[in-house]
Amino acid sequence: MWRWVRQQLGFDPPHQSDTRTIYIANRFPQNGLYTPQKFIDNRIISSKYTVWNFVPKNLFEQFRRVANFYFLIIFLVQLMIDTPTSPITSGLPLFFVITVTAIKQGYEDWLRHNSDNEVNGAPVYVVRSGGLVKTRSKNIRVGDIVRIAKDEIFPADLVLLSSDRPDGSCHITTASLDGETNLKTHVAVPETAALQTVANLDTLVAVIECQQPEADLYRFMGRMIITQQMEEIVRPLGPESLLLRGARLKNTKEIFGVAVYTGMETKMALNYKSKSQKRSAVEKSMNTFLIIYLIILISEAIISTILKYTWQTEEKWDEPWYNQKTEHQRNSSKILRFISDFLAFLVLYNFIIPISLYVTVEMQKFLGSFFIGWDLDLYHEESDQKAQVNTSDLNEELGQVEYVFTDKTGTLTENEMQFRECSINGIKYQEINGRLVSEGPTPDSSDGNLSYLSFSHLNNLPHLTSSSSFRTSPENETELIKEHDLFFKAVSLCHTVQISNVQTDGIGDGPWQASLAPSQLEYYASSPDEKALVEAAARIGIVFIGNYEETMEIKILGKLERYRLLHILEFDSDRRRMSVIVQAPSGEKFLFAKGAESSILPTCIGGEIEKTRIHVDEFALKGLRTLCMAYRQLTSKEYEVIDRRLFEARTALQQREEKLANAFQFIEKDLILLGATAVEDRLQDKVRETIEALRMAGIKVWVLTGDKHETAVSVSLSCGHFHRTMNILELINQKSDSECAEQLRQLARRITEDHVIQHGLVVDGTSLSLALREHEKLFMDVCRNCSAVLCCRMAPLQKAKVIRLIKISPEKPITLAVGDGANDNVCFITPQFLYQFYCLFSQQTLYDSVYLTLYNICFTSLPILIYSLLEQHIDPHVLQNKPTLYRDISKNRQLSITNFLYWTILGFSHAFIFFYGSYFLMGKDISLLGNGQMFGNWTFGTLVFTVMLITVTVKMALETHFWTWINHLVTWGSIIFYFVFSLFYGGILWPFLGSQNMYFVFFQLLSSGSVWFAIILMVVICLFLDIVKKVFDRHFHPTNTEKAQLTETNPSIKCLDSLCCFSEGETACASVGRMLERVIGRCSPTHVSRLWSASDPFYTNDRSILTLSTMDSSTC
Repeated sequence: MWRWVRQQLGFDPPHQSDTRTIYIANRFPQNGLYTPQKFIDNRIISSKYTVWNFVPKNLFEQFRRVANFYFLIIFLVQLMIDTPTSPITSGLPLFFVITVTAIKQGYEDWLRHNSDNEVNGAPVYVVRSGGLVKTRSKNIRVGDIVRIAKDEIFPADLVLLSSDRPDGSCHITTASLDGETNLKTHVAVPETAALQTVANLDTLVAVIECQQPEADLYRFMGRMIITQQMEEIVRPLGPESLLLRGARLKNTKEIFGVAVYTGMETKMALNYKSKSQKRSAVEKSMNTFLIIYLIILISEAIISTILKYTWQTEEKWDEPWYNQKTEHQRNSSKILRFISDFLAFLVLYNFIIPISLYVTVEMQKFLGSFFIGWDLDLYHEESDQKAQVNTSDLNEELGQVEYVFTDKTGTLTENEMQFRECSINGIKYQEINGRLVSEGPTPDSSDGNLSYLSFSHLNNLPHLTSSSSFRTSPENETELIKEHDLFFKAVSLCHTVQISNVQTDGIGDGPWQASLAPSQLEYYASSPDEKALVEAAARIGIVFIGNYEETMEIKILGKLERYRLLHILEFDSDRRRMSVIVQAPSGEKFLFAKGAESSILPTCIGGEIEKTRIHVDEFALKGLRTLCMAYRQLTSKEYEVIDRRLFEARTALQQREEKLANAFQFIEKDLILLGATAVEDRLQDKVRETIEALRMAGIKVWVLTGDKHETAVSVSLSCGHFHRTMNILELINQKSDSECAEQLRQLARRITEDHVIQHGLVVDGTSLSLALREHEKLFMDVCRNCSAVLCCRMAPLQKAKVIRLIKISPEKPITLAVGDGANDNVCFITPQFLYQFYCLFSQQTLYDSVYLTLYNICFTSLPILIYSLLEQHIDPHVLQNKPTLYRDISKNRQLSITNFLYWTILGFSHAFIFFYGSYFLMGKDISLLGNGQMFGNWTFGTLVFTVMLITVTVKMALETHFWTWINHLVTWGSIIFYFVFSLFYGGILWPFLGSQNMYFVFFQLLSSGSVWFAIILMVVICLFLDIVKKVFDRHFHPTNTEKAQLTETNPSIKCLDSLCCFSEGETACASVGRMLERVIGRCSPTHVSRLWSASDPFYTNDRSILTLSTMDSSTC
């Protein structure tokens, strides 16, 4: 029972073995000795809570927060000892905060429950008892055979059994899992591919043995043991056999698959679960600052307790005549009394900890997420989709991003490849006007003539005309034809491309025709490079027709040739190449390999290696993506060894990846180089403008790509990631740790010594491995001083390491920005501390308990919430045009320790003005109320409270730049509500209140004209220094944001107030001199020039209270 409870709470996952055995269609052995493994159902649970655990789990999470836990302790102290304030003063705000936060989190979780129910209740078709049964997704069990139709989403992780295609292949898209929009091909094993009906599948007797679930989307190891005619056939299963939950079936009528991972054990769910719960940087920073306030609180309580006992050393103050001690109090322990008094002072000052701050931030995040969804600028009209906020915890960090990591392909570029050039047997060709043209003279051709290449020319050399100009000598003719023939056959056979519609008549019977092949053949490929190359081969004359079972068909000038596909050596990021082994119609066996030049050229022992290497570098300098092609002819004996090693590696359940890597290395050697291809991936629209805007905003862009050095640099220059005036530093081709360290030190010196504003860094994968192994700090020092970093030849694992390196760096680059307003708890409770000096530290409260309770809940909560939701320092369109304005809020400037201390000191200074202003203006005057009544304790406290509430609300108004009717309503409405509430609260004798201290106090207070004068005077004094500081800051040290705010009101005005008109390169102090000159009439308008563009737009909503008025230049 206890274990079940722990599992329900998520603390005790069930024990699992290393592998799982799955009987297809759940046909278990009948010998009675087998105990089936237990698997979870297919329910997806993205919610955090259930009906049973919501209350305890939510309370546990909320009381992890410093403020909540602190107020819980204070509330318990108030219940246990005699304290100056009622337990309601801390209990009610705590209950309010806990309740509001719980409602918010419960609502968000309720939405997740609804989403889960929709997914779990989706209809699916399952093969059971020889028929097709309709059921719900949540009822799928491991071992069930599921039927999926075209465009449907896979409801579980399935091993493909068959499809409507004879070869058992299907196409899927995994855009919702990894963002890849290309179609990917998956294949079934031959023994199950033929089982295309429910009746046939009902006869299948097979077992799948595979690894336990893991989050890696691209890793799957298993094997299928099929029993046919009392004989067991073992087939390996890899990622190409697994259809992931969340992926979508495309261009295939239907498929059948067996569920191997269900529910929260699917790879999609494991990726969701493995993500740690994100805690906002605002929350972390608030905890830090609240600890500082807690230290202030404890210090005040200790000081008050010590001063109380110091004061009571005099007998007349220890037990005055009006407050005699009981016998129990006289005999009680001094230590216990000291602790009790300390706790009482702690309770008295506890409101310095702003408990409502948490609920304000929670509400801002929650409501702010709706604003993101409502933003029309983030709406995508083509797909009719609005911006989706997956977690509201990170809203405030969107403006704090300092690093952007991006891939090149599909992000900076469109991922739509076009074939441009190739190198065959050391001769370079490019496409010109729809034909392949040799750039230089071919063997035995006259200089200066262009050589056109098509397969019709190669097969009809005696009939060449002068227009083709492709001439060869008789002795070179056979070898040249063989090399070109093998090159394009390699392009047409070494891939995983599939065809949707086969209409091949008339294709390939002439020279290069760009518009012919695409209109009659539709290729689908997981890699756009492969698609572009197969289409190019089709246009040149060798057309890939398609796969049929284990046969690949190509047409060479209308002549059909069938190649038996023996093995595919899949591409992986470590080898950076792929290969196929095929058997030609003549019976010869060939290995065709395709991959990056760094992985192909070292394995080659023949061909034009050096010429091809030069051509590849030339292609890369143009920003083209390059691949090298090579081949190897296999003898029968060599193939037998290869076939045996591949079978052993692919059927292994332990260390399969290592065994496959060793087998691939053994096979892919002693190759003959055929040539290289070059395709172009066009840049995305406005990618240059976007990168430039990010750079101007102070955001560093890192491009992480697997492309070779020259290609990556060329694309970086063309897209604006690197620009021509940037000093490009390189960390490439490092061979050892010492060499890498020395190069890093040289780069660091160059950055220090070079008088260049911006630096860019290029680092390759090999050098990066050395840098991250022993020299992380030195490498990071270099990177931090570079505005753009390009990492090329990167493996996916290295990309992850680089991102993690930045995230864990001491700077914590993604930081936070939060509005002002938390200081008013400082100015709220400090008068309480000062008041103790005038009441012999008797723990008498200055404010009424109702005011203590409602201050954060009702009186001051709405203005700061609305400010955080609606405030716009700058018009959004101006921000988009002037991205440098983002620098004003970067690097945590809005909540730096300097700002925090400034607001805290400001709060203390306001508190002193509230208290001593009221004391000196009112404290000793006994006739201010007009009826001869003395100015009492509650009247004095209410006066301080009124001045404080008006001051903090108007201060919030001063900080507001973007005014709407909602701002006016909550700002001035909060003050009005306070007055109305106080009149109502003090004007009635409430029967449920034990004491009515505030009865008629507020009426009497407002009946005095001197009180109104005192309120206005103290509010003005408090805010006057703030206004002076803000004005001087805007004039002498204006930020870019403040400069942009002071814009022209109409075209006829040429100059803003002279304090903000700077000559280029002139300091702010010089403007003071000009102001004096202007006063005495000696300022020349021509002397003054604005620091910003005269075309700055005017914002109709720019109504800041502190925005200075403009003036005509003639008055300058």
